[in-house]
Amino acid sequence: MKRILMTIVMMAGLLGADTEFAEPKPSIDNPRQIVFCITEGDDEAIHHVLSSANNVLKFYGPENVEMRIVAYYHGIRALLKKEKEIAVRVDALMQYDVEFVACGNTMRTKKIDEKELIDGTEIVTAGIVEMIERVKSGWTYIKP
Repeated sequence: MKRILMTIVMMAGLLGADTEFAEPKPSIDNPRQIVFCITEGDDEAIHHVLSSANNVLKFYGPENVEMRIVAYYHGIRALLKKEKEIAVRVDALMQYDVEFVACGNTMRTKKIDEKELIDGTEIVTAGIVEMIERVKSGWTYIKP
């Protein structure tokens, strides 16, 4: 009986284990710098990235995170005003200072005007180059 009880206690401890922060721990002065990209245009892929970003913010606290979400190729759909359901989620993340970035090359290719983008979206020349430069400067790239 003691052995069973001890096993249950140990299992409960393992299940309740929390993630240990790497040093230096995230803080306002030393936030985790995270970059996501959205390259697919289907609802599931877009919502997966937005949910992942939301989960990261909840875990660390928005004050301890700098986050950019770069949309290019078919993923540019995530930043279009006309996509009402997605736009609501993007706007909610923007309220927590998540920066959304649109690829200018994709916009030209798909003939998307800046006015079609959700207000507050930043436009860069090339989304893929934005990803490369963020990673090169030390940001963590999360591939959902």
